[in-house]
Amino acid sequence: MDEARAVLERLERIEALEASAAAPDELLAELRALVREAEQWARRERDPEAQAAAARCADALEAGVTARPAA
Repeated sequence: MDEARAVLERLERIEALEASAAAPDELLAELRALVREAEQWARRERDPEAQAAAARCADALEAGVTARPAA
């Protein structure tokens, strides 16, 4: 249950950062941490669908970070 609590607390921090118009790099760091925590939670629950969803989030986050805008 600690993993679930960590995810919920992280979501609250992300909402607070959004509300305060935090810097993008600060928000991105929290999103990365959220994905790691969601992956841990999914592994702990041994839920294949949750694990796949967490992996897709990690992939999407990484793709968004490494993608460069078209010139």
